[in-house]
Parts: sequence; structure tokens; C-alpha cells
Amino acid sequence: MKKLLVFILAGMFVLSACGGMSGGEGIEAHNFWARPGMMDGNSAAYMMVKNFTDADDAVIGASSDVANAVELHLSQMGEDGTMQMIQQEMFDLPARGEIELKPGSYHIMLIGLKQELKVGDEFTLTLHFQNHEDLTLTIPVKDAADMGGSGMDGHNMP
Repeated sequence: MKKLLVFILAGMFVLSACGGMSGGEGIEAHNFWARPGMMDGNSAAYMMVKNFTDADDAVIGASSDVANAVELHLSQMGEDGTMQMIQQEMFDLPARGEIELKPGSYHIMLIGLKQELKVGDEFTLTLHFQNHEDLTLTIPVKDAADMGGSGMDGHNMP
């Protein structure tokens, strides 16, 4: 009986030691969401993108059937004190690093929505990488207020 208890405790110790490991491979995205948007209007998608590899990479684009155009953008405060949107060629993703796409910073812009995006809707968005294979995500549409977003990222969004 004591041997069984020691064996079980040793097994639990080994498993708990593994719990600190990331467990991820390749490139993964999490905490993804998008703002609501009106048909023919714009929306933006946000997320964390994590590179678990030993090689630098970059997000070089994105695509989705819900918009006429999908672009990588950065919102930042201009010299005149107004929020400005700057299109980006790519988002660098360092080896073993991550990038946060969030309101008021880096984000994926959905331009010319082909349908209304309402809170509770979902749509498909594919991230394209410089070195890694594409990553397709099902993005939920959420209220920016629920996600801690300011609602002010330079895109005249609701």
C-alpha cells in the first residue's frame, strides 16, 4: 500500500513539473476577437500571436471573406495629438516571442465589410506568415467595452 502511494505521489510530482512547460509548437494565436461593424463599414481584429519556434517570423498579411480588403495596421498618436492609422507591411514575430494586437496599437483592419458583424457573430480570418504555414481562426465578434478596448483606434468604429 505504501509503495502504491509513493508511486502515485511521484507520478503527480512529475506531471506537475510538466505543467510549467508551454506545450505550444509552431505559431499559435489566442484571445482573438473583432469589433462589430456595419455592412460597407470597417472593423478590426485583435489577438495575441505567439511564436514557439527558434526562428524569427512575421505576419505578412491576413485574409477574410467578410471584407473587401484586409490590412495590417498600427494606430498611434500623431504629433498633432490625433490618433493616426498607419498601414504596416508586416508584424515582426521574433523567435520564442509574441505580438499583441490590441485597440490603439497593432491590429488587423477589415475594410469594406460585406456583411454586418454583430456581437455574437463569428467569421473566418486567415493569418499569412513569412515562413510558417497559414493559420486560420474563427473570430468571435465582441463588444469592445467587454474586452477592455477604448473604442478609439482611429477607425471611426462604434
